[in-house]
Formats: sequence, C-alpha cells, structure tokens
Amino acid sequence: MESSRPALGARLYRWAVGPLELSVEALVLVASLFWAVSANRLFFAGALAERSWSDPSAWGFAAALVVLVVALHAALLGTLATRWTVKPLIALLSVAAAAATFYVEAFGVVMDPSMLRNVLRTNPAEAGELMTPALWLHLALYAGVPLLLLWRVRVAPRPWLASAWRRAALLLLATLAALGALMTVFQPFASLMRNQKELRYRITPASLVWSTGAVLAADAKGASRPRQAIGEDAAAGSSWALRRKPLVVVLVVGETARAANWGLSGAPRQTTPQLAALPVVNFTDVSACGTNTEVSLPCMFAPVGRRDYDEDRIRGQQSLMHVLARAGVAVQWRDNQSGCKGVCDGLPSETVASLQLPGLCADGHCLDEGLVQDLDQRLNSAQGTQLWVLHMLGNHGPSYFRRYPARFARFRPECREDDLRRCSIEQVVNAYDNALLYTDEVLATAIRRLQAHAGAVDSALLFVSDHGESLGEQGLFLHGLPYPIAPEVQKRVPMVLWTSAGLEQAAGMRSGCLGPELQRRARTPVAHDHLFHTVLGLLDVRTALYQPELDLTGTCRTPSAP
Repeated sequence: MESSRPALGARLYRWAVGPLELSVEALVLVASLFWAVSANRLFFAGALAERSWSDPSAWGFAAALVVLVVALHAALLGTLATRWTVKPLIALLSVAAAAATFYVEAFGVVMDPSMLRNVLRTNPAEAGELMTPALWLHLALYAGVPLLLLWRVRVAPRPWLASAWRRAALLLLATLAALGALMTVFQPFASLMRNQKELRYRITPASLVWSTGAVLAADAKGASRPRQAIGEDAAAGSSWALRRKPLVVVLVVGETARAANWGLSGAPRQTTPQLAALPVVNFTDVSACGTNTEVSLPCMFAPVGRRDYDEDRIRGQQSLMHVLARAGVAVQWRDNQSGCKGVCDGLPSETVASLQLPGLCADGHCLDEGLVQDLDQRLNSAQGTQLWVLHMLGNHGPSYFRRYPARFARFRPECREDDLRRCSIEQVVNAYDNALLYTDEVLATAIRRLQAHAGAVDSALLFVSDHGESLGEQGLFLHGLPYPIAPEVQKRVPMVLWTSAGLEQAAGMRSGCLGPELQRRARTPVAHDHLFHTVLGLLDVRTALYQPELDLTGTCRTPSAP
C-alpha cells in the first residue's frame, strides 16, 4: 500500500504538468465540443429565440442543434487533420473563431463571404484600430487558454492502417450523428435556415472556413482571366468639338455616410451647413448597391448596378472609368481609403499618403483634405475632358474620431475610443456627425474652388456615399450585413450634385433645363444604378451601354447626345 502512493503521486504530477497524450480523433472531438460551447452562442440564441423552454420539444431541438454543430466540425476537422497538422489547425481555427465571435457579438456583423472579403482586404491601419484591449482580453480567454492546454497535448502515434480505420470511424460517426440529428428536427430546422439565412454564418468556425474558401476561390477564378472589356464602342459626343473650355467632372465617393444623419436630407441636426449655403442639388432617397465597400464600389461603376446584380459579372468586367478612358476622357483615381477594388485597374491612380502632405497624415491614415489640396493647380492646368475620382476615408468606423481634425469636434461629448462599446450611443453618434461635418467641409471646399475657376473650366461635382452605417439601432454597429436583412440605415446614402453655369452647353444639354430637371429628380427615389449613366451624360460619352432613363440629366439631352 505504501509503495503505491509514490506511483500515484507521480501519475498525478505527470497529468498536471506533463504532456497529455491523445489520438488525433480524440483531439478533433474535444476541439469540436469546445467550439460548439464557446463560439456558437449567437447561433444557438438565434435558432432558439422563438422557442419556450417550458416546451419539451425546445430541449430536443436544442440537443439536436448541439449534436449537429459538433458533428459538422468533427467532420470538417477530421477531413483536414493529420497527426502533424491537427494542432496547428485547431490553434488557427480557435484564434479565428474567438476573433470572429468578438466582432459578431460587439457589432452584430455576419461573417459571410462578403464580410470575409472585407476582412482580407483590411489594410494595417484599419486593422490596428480594431485591435482593442477588449479584443485582446477576449482572445486571451477564448483562444489563449485553449492554446495553453493544446500545447500540453502530445498526439499519439498510430500505425497508418489503425489510424486510417480510426479516421474512417470518426467521419462515419460524425456523418451519422449529423444525419440523425438533422432528421429528428428536419422541418423546423429547414424552415429556420430558409427564413433566417444569416444564421448559417453564425456556425463558427465552420462558416469562416466556408466564407474564406468562397472568397479565395472567387479571387483565383477572377485572377485567372483578364477583365472583360465593355463599352468598346465608347466615343466622344458631338459637344466635344464645340467646347471652348476644358470640362472636368469631379466624382467624390464617400465612405460610410448614411442619409439618416445627412443635414441636407432633413437630419435632426445640421451636419452639412456649408453645402446648405451652396447651390447644390441634394437627392433625398438614394439606395446603395451594397452594405460594404467591396460590394458597392465595383457595383457603382458597373452598368448593371443592383437592379440586375451579378457579382461575378461585375468583378469580371471593366468599369465606367475604362469606358470613359476608351472614349478619350483623361481619368484618374485618387484614393484615401483601401483601394479602388478593381475599378481603376490599369488606369492612372495615386494615394493621398503617397503625396506626403505635411500635417495631414498620421498613424497610417490621412485626412480627406488631401484629396482636394491641389485642386487649384489641377484646374489651372486642366485640358480636354477629364474625370477625377476622389475616394474618401469619410466616416470609416469604428474610429470616427480619427476622421476629422479637432476643430470639427462640435458635437460633444464625442466617442474617442476604438471600441464603441466603451461609449454611449450619444457619444458614438456625436463622433459620427463630427466626421460628417468634416466631409461637408471637404466637399464645400472643392465646390468653391470649382466655382472660382468656372470662367476657365466647365465642371461638375458629384458626391455619393458607398453605403451607410448602423449606430446602435437594434444593437447593431458598423455595416456589412447581408443586403436582404440589412437595416435601411446601411442602405440609404446621401448624394449631391453641383454643376457650373457652363456645364449644360459643354455636355450638350438644352439650356435652362438642368436646374429644374435635377430638382425634380431629387425628389424621386434614385440609386447607385444611376451613377454609371449619369457620369456618361455629364461627360457626353456615347456608347450602347448608356441608358438615358438612368441618367439623372437624361431628359436634358439634345437628340445628338448619347
């Protein structure tokens, strides 16, 4: 009896501090159970939201969902893992799952392929703003602790034949368990997935693997073939030969500005005081093509838009800028954001950061003043017909307070945190509205400079935001929800148009028509779909792609116009 105590103590010591030996299959099951408990709270909450725990069927439905989630991850990981890769895979997926659940719970986003494309395209400065203390604490708890335990695990070696049989048994068991669970709750589960499609993207980390794979496959498919040329018949309109002055259209693409807070559109507070004092036309009901930049930007510059949306088609074709360049328009893209998403591929482009403007850039971001700081010089040297696209940083969240200089902090108290959960809704909205005040300043500055050069250059400025934003409504923040379920604040955006007095003649329009026509159209619903055709009209470029009914200036065209 005495001799057994040291042996028992040694075994306990080895268990406490020594390596734990597990087979690949056992490790897969442990990881799958852990993810079901730690990373799928929102999935289970959404799936069981309308069920009463006093109903016995609710418990059966919940049990079936747990079995289904565990079996799904066991089958996924069991298919990919080997003795040498199982620990790295579990580590990677645990960190990814922990990060995803943090942002899903904090902001209400959905990790579908569209959102994963945003994540993969995030630049270092944007990523840095999202690395908050709360995220690190969450990662430490839901990824750090499991990784420490995983580090202690030693994967037991097995003869290849025995390993193959065990793996086959695991996959068979996972498949049978999933099918059995699914069959017991098939009707309610099918109805749930049909009516709440976003729930499938709450199954974590399986949804991350699916969404990432879908994005990489789509990108690889796109990279394997050149963009299809469109508008190959594009040509200068008849007005080009009659112009006595250069014609410049400045297209400003806003970032995350929502119509609900836009002063010109009747927001409760005036966030656009300078534009309100200028002769601009404000469109009050504008629908965005998407709820994130990766979707909206290519769609805005495509001839089909949202009305006939086809992501593969849009990403596989050239854009409005290529059509205009083909007709002889000198185009340039100036970016203060995360790139043109293929819209300006192969065309002249530059970033504000590359201009090295003193006092305007810090921490990897530049203020939007850099987009227009040299506008006078550019107008002085303008020749022919030109399109300048300015891509704003605008109201990119969550760090709204970083988007404007201190002098624009007029609405107080403002949220000065990268983690919006540390601020009240009022503070978040104040910081967001301060950023809109700064956008108002940048746009008004550009218009005033165009006005000052109106004697030498005919011009127009068109501003439209790429998508909107949630600011705490229904517990949601930021943007990027799938379009069918996204709230209106993520899909309604501001749009403003200013034209010089000589624009009508320069673009081949009937004299005196444009002002009244724009005021009429401004009171009707419009969309990103109108952008492609309106810019063609403003520059008087002819192509079979042009649809006059989608040109906001279309009724002012002369018969010889496109």
